This record gives sequence, structure tokens and C-alpha cells, in this order.
Amino acid sequence: MQTESEMRSSKTLAQPSLAPETRGIGNTIRLTGWVTLWLQLAIGAVSVLALLFALTGRNFVQQQNTGLGIGVFWAVCGIVVLLFSLYLDFRYTRIGKALENSNPALHPSKPDTTKILRLGIIISLVGILLTLLGASSTIFVLVAKSISQPPGVAITDPYRIIRPMDVFVAVADITGIAAHYLGTVASLWLLERVHQH
Repeated sequence: MQTESEMRSSKTLAQPSLAPETRGIGNTIRLTGWVTLWLQLAIGAVSVLALLFALTGRNFVQQQNTGLGIGVFWAVCGIVVLLFSLYLDFRYTRIGKALENSNPALHPSKPDTTKILRLGIIISLVGILLTLLGASSTIFVLVAKSISQPPGVAITDPYRIIRPMDVFVAVADITGIAAHYLGTVASLWLLERVHQH
């Protein structure tokens, strides 16, 4: 009859051992996925709040500035792409957890992992492009407003001044750029780590 310690040692001998490199890359992917997810979520929340402030402020103004509507549109597009980027961050955590599993049959293949990481890079770059379009159009409107203000414009024509809601659109776009930049850096770093493995 086998003792309990002999049964444990026979079970560990029956299970294939996981290479330390595989466990290490799995841990790296999982931790990077969680850190990126929470950081992008926090920065994205700032972008959403700034956009909500801008949109609620626009509802109280009789004369809308159509130039800022384009910045709002691109900011919303950037936030939608950020949601997909957050999904990919969560997917990274699942890939890392699968790589840490002692059963090699459950490990994702290296080509599948690199394909998902490349998709993350592309999604983040598309998000940067969209929010850059929004930020540039918003800043163009703000610069045009500031240049066209003669002295005393706040008294004669209050619609030509730069309002706080105009600035909130720029804040939403710029924080969106920061969130997508973080996703790009994390995905590039993970892709480099996977290629070295």
C-alpha cells in the first residue's frame, strides 16, 4: 500500500512539468494584461467624463459650434475602439493564465498569441488615429476662436469666447490618445517578450 507522500510524488511524475520560461512568460502576459486593463479603464473613464461634461454643456447652449461636433464624434469613436482594446487586455490575462497551466495541451500556440498581440497593436493605433483626428479638429476650433476674439468680445458676443465645454472636448480626445498609447506600448512590449521566448 502506498503512503500519501508516495501517491503525491507519483502524481507529480505523471503530470508533465511546466518549463520555467513558459510559466514566466505566462505570468508576464497575465500581469501586463491586468495592469494595462485597469490603467486604460481609469484613463478612459476620465475621457468619458470629460465628454459627458462637454455634451451636457452643449445641451444648454442655443448656438452650437459645429466644429466641436467633429471633435466629439472622433472622441466617441476613440472610446468605442478603447472598449475593444479593454477586451483584448482581458484576453491577455486569459492567455497568460492558460500558459501558466501545467497541462501543455491547454497552452495557446505562439502564432495565436502573437496574432492577438498584433491585433492589440493595430486596434490601439487605430484608436490613436481617431482621437488624434478629434484632438486636431478641436484644437483647430479653439485656436480659431482665440484668434478671432477682438477686445471686449465677452461683452459683445458671448458665443465667440472659448467656453469650458470646448476645452472638455479637447481633454476627452487627449486622454483617449493617452489610453491608446498605453495599450500600444503594452502590446508591443508583450510581443517582444513572446518573440524572445
